[in-house]
Amino acid sequence: MDKVIVYVDDAAHAQQILAPLFARGSAGNTHWVLVACAPRMTHRISKWVSHSARENWRAKWADKLFAQVVPSLRVHPDQVTTVLAKGPLPELTDKLQADMGSTKAQVVDARRPKLDVAAPDTGATVPAGGRWSLPGTLSSLFASVGLLMVLGTE
Repeated sequence: MDKVIVYVDDAAHAQQILAPLFARGSAGNTHWVLVACAPRMTHRISKWVSHSARENWRAKWADKLFAQVVPSLRVHPDQVTTVLAKGPLPELTDKLQADMGSTKAQVVDARRPKLDVAAPDTGATVPAGGRWSLPGTLSSLFASVGLLMVLGTE
């Protein structure tokens, strides 16, 4: 039996990544282990939300994700196991590999890629839409300067 560990954080993206794996057809001979990778929460959120509330949110988020992904896996008569990641992925992968026995499982990272842009002057990468989003910053800067010039001429 083939064993496949799939890391998922977005159902639509995961289904695009998994489509070629379905196409090769294993005829119900695959054990799928879906690992939900919930979005990270900042450490400052603990001021407002208890640990149990965060865990409940992660569980509900994972249930919604599995509800979208698992039916496409069940079309084929395969075995599906769902897991919610609660720690570093390399350690979880090692644990899952050990639990599966002697055969090595194929690992598929079907998470949505994080888009990065270069930060001005530093050369470091910052998430797109993050604090250093250059096009948005420049447009708001030019709009502010234009507004000041109009107000200054009146």
